[in-house]
Amino acid sequence: MPWYHKPQLKFDITIIGAGILGTSLAYFLSHTTKKKILVLEQAPEVAYHTSKRNTGKVHAPFLYDPQKKKLFAKAAALGFDMWEIYAKQKGLPFKKDGVLEISLDEQGTKRLEKYLSWGEQNGLKKEEMKFLDGKDVSKLEPEVRCHNAILCTKDASVDYGKFTNSLMEDAKQAGSSFLLDTRAEKIEENKDLVQIKTSSSDTIETKFVINAAGGMSIDIAHEMGVAHDLTDIHFRGEYWQAEEIYNNLTKVSVYSVPKHPEYPFLDPHWIVRYDGRCEVGPNAVPVFSPYGYNFTENIKEFPSKIVEMLSSGAAKMLFDSQFLSLASGEFLSSVSKTVMINRVREFLPKIDPSKFHTRGTAGVRASVIDSKGSFVPDAIIKEGKNSIHILNYNSPGATGALPFAVHVIGELEKSERVKISQTRCGPWQYDKILEHIR
Repeated sequence: MPWYHKPQLKFDITIIGAGILGTSLAYFLSHTTKKKILVLEQAPEVAYHTSKRNTGKVHAPFLYDPQKKKLFAKAAALGFDMWEIYAKQKGLPFKKDGVLEISLDEQGTKRLEKYLSWGEQNGLKKEEMKFLDGKDVSKLEPEVRCHNAILCTKDASVDYGKFTNSLMEDAKQAGSSFLLDTRAEKIEENKDLVQIKTSSSDTIETKFVINAAGGMSIDIAHEMGVAHDLTDIHFRGEYWQAEEIYNNLTKVSVYSVPKHPEYPFLDPHWIVRYDGRCEVGPNAVPVFSPYGYNFTENIKEFPSKIVEMLSSGAAKMLFDSQFLSLASGEFLSSVSKTVMINRVREFLPKIDPSKFHTRGTAGVRASVIDSKGSFVPDAIIKEGKNSIHILNYNSPGATGALPFAVHVIGELEKSERVKISQTRCGPWQYDKILEHIR
């Protein structure tokens, strides 16, 4: 007899992953359908990993190519207003502080000019983006040194962990169930049903699976026979927290144009949090596990991840001299506080590495690589027999989580996986959101 012959838990839809996207999906599904929804999460709380281990920014969409990052750009453009409405309704912090994107040379300035064009294409108004020279920046932010900059006023600082917890409570009130601290150990499809054996020895029987598992999403897709042409590489983003003497150094967060935009390596930013704390980060250190926060976890997963990479398009990265050189630089920024903070000193010369004593919370994100060995720029949605898989969902994932969840449900509606019974979802109309994101 198969191991799943006595299912204990029965649901119409099981969402694997209670990050900000999985929880947003539960929120909208529980409001718009009559389906019995379960969210399965192996961590002890929602938003335990990347969803709250990030810069906490509601990103303006000028950073995203409207062609190559079409889904991310559309979702980010809608996300700002949706999060602002939700924060006001729930009394959650939403600090509209803006962001300064700077260039340090002529090449970077050309990139800024491209950002201006992208911002307009993605729906930003001209008055929401100001192109500045170095003198203009000095008047606005006296401590910042740069060649040129874009000041975008439609940018905010929040706590995505608090947002996700609030969404979970709303989803529960609307009928969704959350099973936390419980891992999906084994997944098998049997005709029109999926059986999930869990770490708590329960067996979940579900008609449909939504894979929103972040760093584990590729592994789950492969287990369910989907996206075998894709693999991923994990990157740990680390932060250093500034002492209180720097809390008023700038009014806004300051980002520098990435030197290598074709790779997912980030030049660390100066981040002003919603509560006034300031940080430097993140870098992007290659690691071997979606939970590779420490040496022990990475060593444990190293053999299997290397084998996976060598048998996929990611093998190209292992022999790409530029990638390896950049990865070495990120490793140096991980082991040396001074190396990391000196990157930010290029435009904020007043900061002193010796004044940074506390590491911030690191987060790990997964970047998907196709069969040709190239990083995939946009989010990917793949359908299986009884499943849908959301892959490569990284930055600006938290910004666009609400509208992106509606987009995914719209795809399920098109394939007749779900039927929408009502369109009102808290302060929003499902059909209006879907119309805009399409």
